[in-house]
Amino acid sequence: QVQLVESGGRLVQPGGSLRLSCAASGRTFSSYVMGWFRQAPGKEREFVAGISASGVNTYYADSVKGRFTISRDNAKNTVYLQMNTMKPEDTAVYYCAADFSVVVRFDGRHYDYWGQGTQVTVSS
Repeated sequence: QVQLVESGGRLVQPGGSLRLSCAASGRTFSSYVMGWFRQAPGKEREFVAGISASGVNTYYADSVKGRFTISRDNAKNTVYLQMNTMKPEDTAVYYCAADFSVVVRFDGRHYDYWGQGTQVTVSS
């Protein structure tokens, strides 16, 4: 069982930066692929970024590639999403999720555990 708690969401101006954190409970955090997803009003949930259990491999949606960075600290049971050069279209509720898998998967239906989400709003 893994419990996930996101934090760090807030209002930020276009072009600004924000770092989200996701703290996980449980001793098996380092065994899970971790992903960040987001859902904007009226839109489907979409994959944003994913990181392998070891942290070596990372993957990004084309819409955030070059602007967002996912990382993890297995000693702290925490995964991060650093978001730079933010745009209004980044506005969404951001969720972290855990997948007991050996590969990063982009479909959220494969993920076993989800956090409650944190609101990110990009607006002037």
